[in-house]
Amino acid sequence: MKKIIGIGNALVDVMTIVPDQTCLTRFSLPKGSMTMVDATRSGEIKEAINGLKKTLASGGSAGNTMYGLGVMGVYSSFIGKVGRDELGNFYEKDMVEAGLTPVLMRAPQSPTGTAVALVTPDSERTFATHLGAATELTADELRSDYYKGYNILYLEGYLIFNFPLIEKACRLAKENRMCVALDLASFNVVKDKLAEFNDIVMNYVDIIFANEEEARAFTGLGPVEALDEISKKCLIAVVKTGADGSWIKRGDEVIKVDALKVNAVDTTGAGDLYAAGFLYGYSHGFGLDKCGMFGSILAGKVIENIGARMPEEKWTEAKALIAEVAED
Repeated sequence: MKKIIGIGNALVDVMTIVPDQTCLTRFSLPKGSMTMVDATRSGEIKEAINGLKKTLASGGSAGNTMYGLGVMGVYSSFIGKVGRDELGNFYEKDMVEAGLTPVLMRAPQSPTGTAVALVTPDSERTFATHLGAATELTADELRSDYYKGYNILYLEGYLIFNFPLIEKACRLAKENRMCVALDLASFNVVKDKLAEFNDIVMNYVDIIFANEEEARAFTGLGPVEALDEISKKCLIAVVKTGADGSWIKRGDEVIKVDALKVNAVDTTGAGDLYAAGFLYGYSHGFGLDKCGMFGSILAGKVIENIGARMPEEKWTEAKALIAEVAED
């Protein structure tokens, strides 16, 4: 089994059910996107949703994926930065309990970052993210010895805002002969940082995960055409198309994977858990068809809940389905 290390923004998710799009409009948050906000705006949004139902969970895109891999029993680590505060302690404890061996730097003054997720009645989630301490993870803090014994590096696209960090993360991975997997993260981030993404992809990346909107922002094409274009830049391209499933391409091998039929409640974490399922399969040497099916199973199960964390019974159901597919 291949061992996986992830790097990303260590954030505590504040999942909030909103009755309509009023809050999104008020704060100019594009529906379905991730928007960076400063401490002041983050406070204003939190005040606006005060009194609505909300839950806390350790998160961040790569953090969600690595959490899922830990629960699935893959030897995993996560590198990130949190504050010297209770939320930072909460984040570390949650990761360890999932089975990970996290490497969490502690910022001396900045608070642990938060991602306020506004979930509209159609189950779509819109993030307003204040990175806090997460932004203070620097390239200088990455060390080659953190990579020793690992085979795959998984990165969230949000790190593109700190180009020296993501570039060094990739360079160290290649120096340690690792496979690099990248999730493109959010269509507006891809649009704003297209040149930087192309640089990283062309020089370092082996596996790319993108949803339909991210793939279009990256290539200007629809999902199937985007799959072809992305596959020219890496070893394995994955384009997720929501309820229509996903497409996977490696060389001339093209696979269409159906989505798991579920009652969607909240799409938060679907892409992150798809990556966890896919990489679980990849780390165990399964074919791309089963890797995609594992991804669909975890993505399907997580959207039956609010937030990017599944209760134990959902994990039990997901593991049973994965075991069935693995034996076929």
